[in-house]
Amino acid sequence: MRNAWRAWQELSGLLLPVACAGCGRPRTELCTACGAALHGAPARLVWPSPRPPGLPAVYASAPYENAVRAVLLAHKERGALGLAGALGRALAGCVRAGAGRPGDAGPLLLVPVPSARSSTAARGHDPVRRIAAAAARDLRRAGLPAQVLPLLRQRRAVADQSGLGARQRRANLAGALELTAGGGRLLRHELLRHELLRHELHRHGLLRLGRVILVDDLLTTGSTLAEAARAVGEAGGVGRESSVHGVCRAAVVAASPTAFEINRN
Repeated sequence: MRNAWRAWQELSGLLLPVACAGCGRPRTELCTACGAALHGAPARLVWPSPRPPGLPAVYASAPYENAVRAVLLAHKERGALGLAGALGRALAGCVRAGAGRPGDAGPLLLVPVPSARSSTAARGHDPVRRIAAAAARDLRRAGLPAQVLPLLRQRRAVADQSGLGARQRRANLAGALELTAGGGRLLRHELLRHELLRHELHRHGLLRLGRVILVDDLLTTGSTLAEAARAVGEAGGVGRESSVHGVCRAAVVAASPTAFEINRN
């Protein structure tokens, strides 16, 4: 089956020429080398400097540079939707790293950071939600219960983040996210589907039972994930500090190179 798929890729590359999104190699959407750069290494705990208040533990697959940067931009801005599988595989590895021990109770609840409606309309798709769905499928194939829960939405318009520093981004995003109208009910419903969790729900609270993982494509200053953690944490009845200390974590495909270097050192 795999050989047949490779043969089809070769044939389609001749009829409809494609090139690797990472390096431009012809007749493949993502070459082996660029795929390895994206998801070939173990996920790592990363953090920006300065670290914004309320930022949960974040795991990333690769630094945002070279081929990884090119692949993310091709999927996000140029509609290369076939890359979602490889990006989802990278994100799934980060979710596993952030989820704790494999035997921990509770489903993996992947909460994507929402895009602005105008951005989604302009691109024709929601890249983070698409990658999250691919990651959830990868996790379920590995036997891990995983569900994408689009719980968050923007409650007000925010300025374009490009060109803003860390402090400006925090101010720009403060209070910008909230749960959707049915977000709290959806979170409770997904947890109550698991029989072993029902009798624990009132004792531990919503978020301590399900392993809530905020997901995004990229970590830069951490302001977006910190705001998402605040919104989800308040909805689950926990404070900002609780979100940092294990109630929810975060996973991203890539992080700025400096975030990797800070962790390395």
